[in-house]
Amino acid sequence: MDVSRRKFGKLAGLASLAVAAPAIWTSGRAQSRPIRIGGSFSMTGPLSATKAGLVGLQIWRDDVNAKGGLLGRQVELVTYDDQSSVAQIPSIYSKLVDIDKVDILLSPYGAVLSAPVMPFIKQRNRFMAGMFTLASNDGVKSERFFQACPWGPDGKVNWARGFFDIAKASGCKRIAVLNADVEFAKVSAAGGKAAIQEMGLELVFEQSYPPNNSDFSAILRNLRATTPDAVFICSYPPDSTALIRGLSEVGIGDSVKLFGGGMVGPQYAANLQALGAALNGIVNFNLFVPEPTMTNAAVNSFLTRYRAIAVPEKLDALGFYIPPSYYVAGEMIAAAVDGSGSTESAAMATWLHANPVRTRVGTATFNDLGDWTERRVLMTQFQGVKGNDVDQFLQAGRQVILNPPALKSGDLIQPFMKARGA
Repeated sequence: MDVSRRKFGKLAGLASLAVAAPAIWTSGRAQSRPIRIGGSFSMTGPLSATKAGLVGLQIWRDDVNAKGGLLGRQVELVTYDDQSSVAQIPSIYSKLVDIDKVDILLSPYGAVLSAPVMPFIKQRNRFMAGMFTLASNDGVKSERFFQACPWGPDGKVNWARGFFDIAKASGCKRIAVLNADVEFAKVSAAGGKAAIQEMGLELVFEQSYPPNNSDFSAILRNLRATTPDAVFICSYPPDSTALIRGLSEVGIGDSVKLFGGGMVGPQYAANLQALGAALNGIVNFNLFVPEPTMTNAAVNSFLTRYRAIAVPEKLDALGFYIPPSYYVAGEMIAAAVDGSGSTESAAMATWLHANPVRTRVGTATFNDLGDWTERRVLMTQFQGVKGNDVDQFLQAGRQVILNPPALKSGDLIQPFMKARGA
């Protein structure tokens, strides 16, 4: 059945039950049991916006099963709601391995939720695809962990390197760093400061703030007083929104050429719609935008199918950021299973370390830590956004790619206040 005709809520509910499909009998023989892929999703809680990734994974599952599965076996997903809570993770992944007997694991979303499961997969020698984690394998060093997101090698520094490449090329020398006091933002800010030092730039302001902070007027005034050339922000959706609204009220000064970099939130359709033209000028990371240098028939088909599910279910209406990476995770798994001829973790890992994988977002090769050897994180600038119509972001020219050079689709508008139309 075409997944676009199914109800996402029903599918997610059935998947969360983790009930194995009954054996199918053909010509008196029982087929091999399905290949089981397990993981947790934040179906509820503060990270519930990320549950759109499950649709991406389900579309991949339906595609691979329609072609006969992997190694002649159908693929089955076994998922649980982690409620966006670290406390849920150990028991969920123990159950997936010991009770549900899954063959392959997906990490929870992000660095915070994934941290508790990293020692577990190392101890149990399990293959895992990492979903939006950052530098999570740097300490554990599992040989069977592979990032689905193209952060590049030494991800905590390199994932946002494009921001600093743009800054240096634009003549920026004085850099400010502002971050939320949470794991992802702290790791990102540390990576940013390492890039600043490496590039010979000057750090003129740095400050962290509580994750529940909603008033940035004082921070923005203090930041403006240091007259930075670029401001690197590492934030989560609520504070990203508050910061952008604060810019409209307080401003940032005429010295700033570049603002943004590591803000989580401006990738989501709901925030794009809510903020509208207030986004203009911000340069920020993403993984896919509909610019002519990125679009292709396979991606367009995937996004069309995704939206047919997402819009009725009130999930992210665009699906640019999270869902494609879950499809990519499926492509990585399929390549490793088919290439090695096995679902055994060591065989899959050995094959992935030695071979490239063609994915919807480009060809991936992996280093010893399971990071992509080539960074493909986008730095885009919001340009020409008008009003609050979310459909405008389906058009080229609203999120112009500035970096990496191979995908560049336009030029930086600077200084920042000019790009904002001020």
